[in-house]
Amino acid sequence: MNPMRAAAERLAELREQQESEARLLGALREALLKVGVRAELRDNGTAMIIPRPSVGLPVWVFVGFGGAYFSWQSAEKRHPVADIEGAAKVLAEYVGR
Repeated sequence: MNPMRAAAERLAELREQQESEARLLGALREALLKVGVRAELRDNGTAMIIPRPSVGLPVWVFVGFGGAYFSWQSAEKRHPVADIEGAAKVLAEYVGR
């Protein structure tokens, strides 16, 4: 395969991955709203920020581990993307709601 075609295919794969992550984070944002937690999508939909209700730094949430988990706290905390409602509940508790 020529290098230009390989680069174009890799770019298409990266865009597809970014769109998938944005859809997952968007679904998580909707689930968080249902449990009373405000969240904002950032960085072209590749990250989400959840402000804390009181003092403390906001929580940044990403899709990591090959698209298998929502992760936060430097990827020390995570929850499977297949359980969006469960992830919303865990994050709501984590941010103190």
